[in-house]
Amino acid sequence: MDEELLLTRIITGIEAGGEDDESHYQDLVTDLKSLLDTDDDEFLNRFYGSLSSVASSFLRCISAAMDSPIESGRLAILASDAYLSLLLSTNCPVFTFFSPIAFLSLLGSIRRYLKRRNRDDSAGQGSNSQREKGNKKKRSRGKRNLGYEDDGGETEEGGFDAKLLFRVLERLGSVLSFVHLDRFPDSLKSLVQTVSEIPLSALEHSGFLNYDRLMDMCGKILGGVLSSDHGDMALTAAEISKSLTPLLLMGKHQARSFALGFVSRKLMGLAKDNSELKKVVSNLPKFLVHKSPEKAEPRGFAVEAILEIVKAMEVEDQSDFVDFLMKMCQGKSNYRILAVDLIPLLISSLGNPLGVIGSEDGSIDSWGLSCLDALLKRCSDTNALIRARALSNLAQVVGFLSGDARSRSILKHALGFNGETSEGKGVVTDLLKKRCVDEKAAVRRAALLLVTKLTSLMGGCFDGSILKTMGTSCSDPLISIRKAAISALSEAFRICTDEIVTTEWLHSVPRMIMDNETSIQEECENVFHELVLERILRAGNVLSPDSASLPNNGNTTSKNLDRDIEALFPEGVLVLLRELCNSEVSPWVTKICGSLGKKKRLKPRVAFALQSIIKESESLWLSRSMPINKWTAPAGAWFLLSEVSVYLPKSVEWEFLHHHWQLLDKNDVQDEQGDEQGVECNSSTWAGDRVCLLQTISNVSLQLPAEPAADLADNLLKKIEKFNLHSAEVDAHVKALKTLCKKKACASEESDMLVKKWVEQLLSKASKVTEKYIEGVSSNNHSFVTPATLGSRRSKRLDSVSKKLSKVVTAVYTIGSCVIIYPSADTTKIVPLLHTVITSGNSDSKLKNKLPQGDVCLKQKAPPLYSQSWLTMAKMCLADGKLAKRYIPLFAQELEKSDCAALRNNLVVAMTDFCVHYTAMIECYIPKITKRLRDPCEVVRRQTFILLSRLLQRDYVKWRGVLFLRFLLSLVDESEKIRRLADFLFGSILKVKAPLLAYNSFVEAIYVLNDCHAHTGHNNPDSKQSKTKDQAFSVRGNDERARSKRMQIYITLLKQMAPEHLLATFAKLCAEILAAASDGMLNIEDVTGQAVLQDAFQILACKEIRLSVSRGASSETVEMEEEGGDSNAAAAKGRAITQAVRKGLIQNTIPIFIELKRLLESKNSPLTGSLMDCLRVLLKDYKNEIEEMLVADKQLQKELIYDMQKHEAAKARSMANQGVACGTSRGNGEPEEPATSENVRDSGLESRVVAAAADAVAAKAARSVLKEINGGAATPPLSAMSVPKLRSCRGGIQSGRPSADVLESLRRRPTFMSDDES
Repeated sequence: MDEELLLTRIITGIEAGGEDDESHYQDLVTDLKSLLDTDDDEFLNRFYGSLSSVASSFLRCISAAMDSPIESGRLAILASDAYLSLLLSTNCPVFTFFSPIAFLSLLGSIRRYLKRRNRDDSAGQGSNSQREKGNKKKRSRGKRNLGYEDDGGETEEGGFDAKLLFRVLERLGSVLSFVHLDRFPDSLKSLVQTVSEIPLSALEHSGFLNYDRLMDMCGKILGGVLSSDHGDMALTAAEISKSLTPLLLMGKHQARSFALGFVSRKLMGLAKDNSELKKVVSNLPKFLVHKSPEKAEPRGFAVEAILEIVKAMEVEDQSDFVDFLMKMCQGKSNYRILAVDLIPLLISSLGNPLGVIGSEDGSIDSWGLSCLDALLKRCSDTNALIRARALSNLAQVVGFLSGDARSRSILKHALGFNGETSEGKGVVTDLLKKRCVDEKAAVRRAALLLVTKLTSLMGGCFDGSILKTMGTSCSDPLISIRKAAISALSEAFRICTDEIVTTEWLHSVPRMIMDNETSIQEECENVFHELVLERILRAGNVLSPDSASLPNNGNTTSKNLDRDIEALFPEGVLVLLRELCNSEVSPWVTKICGSLGKKKRLKPRVAFALQSIIKESESLWLSRSMPINKWTAPAGAWFLLSEVSVYLPKSVEWEFLHHHWQLLDKNDVQDEQGDEQGVECNSSTWAGDRVCLLQTISNVSLQLPAEPAADLADNLLKKIEKFNLHSAEVDAHVKALKTLCKKKACASEESDMLVKKWVEQLLSKASKVTEKYIEGVSSNNHSFVTPATLGSRRSKRLDSVSKKLSKVVTAVYTIGSCVIIYPSADTTKIVPLLHTVITSGNSDSKLKNKLPQGDVCLKQKAPPLYSQSWLTMAKMCLADGKLAKRYIPLFAQELEKSDCAALRNNLVVAMTDFCVHYTAMIECYIPKITKRLRDPCEVVRRQTFILLSRLLQRDYVKWRGVLFLRFLLSLVDESEKIRRLADFLFGSILKVKAPLLAYNSFVEAIYVLNDCHAHTGHNNPDSKQSKTKDQAFSVRGNDERARSKRMQIYITLLKQMAPEHLLATFAKLCAEILAAASDGMLNIEDVTGQAVLQDAFQILACKEIRLSVSRGASSETVEMEEEGGDSNAAAAKGRAITQAVRKGLIQNTIPIFIELKRLLESKNSPLTGSLMDCLRVLLKDYKNEIEEMLVADKQLQKELIYDMQKHEAAKARSMANQGVACGTSRGNGEPEEPATSENVRDSGLESRVVAAAADAVAAKAARSVLKEINGGAATPPLSAMSVPKLRSCRGGIQSGRPSADVLESLRRRPTFMSDDES
């Protein structure tokens, strides 16, 4: 087109103004672009002159074009391209055509062009179809003239052109090189904001443009304005930082990477040479701190951004930020948690946190110690989330700093572990004791993580109380806490082999094999395999043929030998083996070995290693020329070998077993031989080793040769027939003999016949021994015996009697063992004998005359035989149901009346076994069994609790009747072990198995624990008998100790309830106790009735019955997590429902309180104070509900509030008077203890206490001053003083009594001290 024609059209169009016609603006932009493409400088100069004359109109038109929304901003971006081309053209009068308004329109066109577009609508907003059709030809020509064509991969379907955007941004950067914005601050601000938004807005079109190139252009533009030509660099940098803040706080994003890169490289580079700019950059992390969100994930991104910026700062600026961080630790909760999250990242990212490396000038900057101190303080923060984060971050810091030797020593000193003499006691020791038992699960978990890290730092050397705490955490109700405790203890055991660590690990971790969680069982198996079996395996492998040839110092004693044996086996293997056979550990070891054996994870080398340990111990003993009959294998070695040999029978050598059986068989008790070599004879150890050896022989018997097996069986039978074995050995011999019979027989029928033959043989001989003993005792009882004349003869006689008793006890025990392995054995001759023994102490004369030898009391003459006969009879009853039906009542009677703790313990075991085999028969005797929960012997109580708990878990016994109520007393038992078992039962097992049990039995538990029968519903003809029965299972009394025990039980039950059950329990307490008291059904004049009512008040006022926001959710997942999104909506809905229920509950409760308050006041009951305390808590917690409920009765509301104020004032005066009296009794020189917040319940009461105390002290001071003025004499009464007489109004002398008018005026005198009224 002719250039003159273009010029004429442009000028004409500008002068016409366009009248908001979009097609006019399109033509103007197209013509302008075409004209600027010419190379004729003379023509362009003429064009500039013509355009200058209408410059204002041109700027208005081009601004309107750049503001046009047509085609999703396409026209606007084309106009911006044309405008920038004009400013960049040769000899263009820039300041004539540059306008802040046009520049703002240009920036707006860029923002709109990058906004999300509707690809189905190619037409822009504000245009219609007729206009589009009328101008289609012109637009096409304009596009063609501007060279706009779809370029395939760089043009979006909706019309987005990446090349056009790049061209505009490139020309914008060029214009800014000579157009300075120092005179246009708004334009500069808008430019910075627009360019900062481009990285985020352009993500929608990331598939159609080169994103890296776009970020590079934005960086160049922002870097270009950071010059003095565009104004104050510090202000510009501050604006850029402010605009980039949203990008810096974003998640993992390309835009965030751009912002971080620009700040850490460009801004930091410029700040090195500019002090003002340096201040801005150093304040940017602080600004981000204030802008960081509170949610966990966004806060984490903010922490990462702050860290990246701080890392790019100079050292002095980093130190300044660390100081700022220390102040944050003392600020609000959101700042404290941000500081806690920043500290470990700063320590791990910035160099030399502990000042290990000195600076060039010799100074040492140990800023990391300040951070450690801040973290330690935050570990005791009031906010549970901050405590948990501080503990976990401290664990992270300890793990990082433990890698360097120099840092490790400084870290130990900072934590209070001073050198090698600390023994694991440091600043964190007391902290960990508290945090490991924190009420919040996340805190406990983080504390255990810190313990794990500190274990590596200290080499496993920990204070015993910390180890105990970790052991206790293995029984935590939460799965994650139990896993963390197992991990922490195992890490300590992995590093340290001290006896205290080994003992605690073995008493805490192996028992977790019985946990309900499968993953914990697997973890228990894994750590046992690694830390026990693998350690024993290594100890067996390091033994060499000459390992026993240790130097002999010529002074062979027991201690020296023990020291040599310990040196022979590394890694504390001897301590480990010794603790494995502990009675509290061995059951779990058996269970773990069985589980590992079934999974085929037991290695044959473990059995070989155990055999090597036993052999080397024997070789070392013999090398010291010690007598072999005094030697014992390392404790626990035979036990573990007996457990693993069940699954590894081929790994145990018969020669080894045969040699040691002969050795142990000869080592009977030989106490009379003395102790020639200084080595003590340990018969119990030999007995235990023989039992484990026989168990091992039984396990491998199928692998033994036939002839040695037969010889061994004959040997075992002969030993049993002597009836001189220990009871534990009897069982082992009998079981081994049965197993060997299977090996000897060719078929199962033949083995049964062999077993039957020797069982009947043993029973016959045992019955003869028993019958002979009973007859001997009976004959001695009727014969006249003269006392022995010589002491030696008497001693021999007593020794003979003792041996006979021991033999008959072993014979009776052997009967029981035989009946267990062969239930069908004939016991017709044995039952009358045992019946004679167990009923010999019966006081029934009729029964005594019917029984043979009924007048002989074997219970007194032979207590071991009496107890053993009950145990054997129980085994026979298990084999014979008809016999059990006859004798179970006798067992129940003996359990109730026996004064022997050992017998009661055995009878409890027998009765629980009966419960499994004869459930229907034993059900009526369950209350008698539960009485043993209050047995005077701790062992009996613990045994009863454990056995009944197992029956309850297996549903042999149901939680009904008095059973649950009697179990409650175990929560406050004198024994700590029983209390821990009870806590675990109620907190973990019952909460899952019977979640409604605590709710359904709560009110009844209050009456039972107080032994209250003052309720009309409890009155019955047998009330005296029921009182006697229930007193043993009550904690009656109004003393502080009894009340605290009952409250401990109530709180445990409340913790098991769901929120809806707490609300229902609140209602039940009010309806069944408070309302019963106000209606007269509960006798409040009875002591137990008062205790029930007082307990109800305390429960209603305790915090456990109140609902919290997160009470209904899982304590493990919700208590520390920050909710968001849908969870917030659910929580809001739950709160709304809870508020509605609470409102209705209080509406029904307050009238009961009011009626009960009037009743107690009328009776002048001391429970009025407890009611007012409870009511005060309700007024505080349910204030809004009460105000709404009493809105129609303002007078009642005022009376309640007045009564509460009056009660609190009286309470404050009482406490103040106690303080004054205490101060008086102290005497001179001792300061008085003021009433503190620990002695009062809230700040309002505290202030009143202080005020009342001040009044009391002032009154006391006034009395003392008056006393000094009077010279020590008391102030005389008013009647004894000479006072002037008053004349009456009638002129007469007034009599001694004042007139009625004066008295009436005094009565009407107003008082302003209502709080002092009594």
